[in-house]
Amino acid sequence: MKHIEPLIAILYQLFIKERNPMAGDCSFDIVSQFDEQELLNAIDQTRREVHTRYDLKDTKTEIAHTKTSITILTDSSLTLKNVRDILESKAIRRSLSLKIFKLGKEENASGGKVRQVIELQQGITQELAKEIGKYIRDNIPKARPQVQGDAVRVMAKSRDDLQSVIALLKQKDYPVALQFINYRG
Repeated sequence: MKHIEPLIAILYQLFIKERNPMAGDCSFDIVSQFDEQELLNAIDQTRREVHTRYDLKDTKTEIAHTKTSITILTDSSLTLKNVRDILESKAIRRSLSLKIFKLGKEENASGGKVRQVIELQQGITQELAKEIGKYIRDNIPKARPQVQGDAVRVMAKSRDDLQSVIALLKQKDYPVALQFINYRG
């Protein structure tokens, strides 16, 4: 029986250490990204609706997608606006923020057509990451933000502090859509 007590004490200590991480810090990452598959689905739905809608059926509208942009080529600026509205409504329905779209200028293309390139915004710039970090430090001193590439990691001793950081950032309007991922508590 005397040999089992030290073993139980060691197992208890290991169990407590697993439940309580080293420093006891909680953290999460602030990123700006979107679901690529949801965007593809929104673009496909837009193409289908453009080809079946009565007022847009004969416009010969083309929607091209690359990794970083969407190009819309159509007959007139009115048709372009309608296609853009359809794309935005499909994106919203698929839980994509409209902040991922950075609209380019309408350009005249060959054959009397109109073209618009929509850049896809993903990632947080260094300037914006520094601004977010400063905003967090000024308003919630218990939280410690760190810029890590195109993400910002926020650490704090308690989960309540992290939740107050999330609430604070949701109140402020940033030029990019922010997501809060990798919540570790």
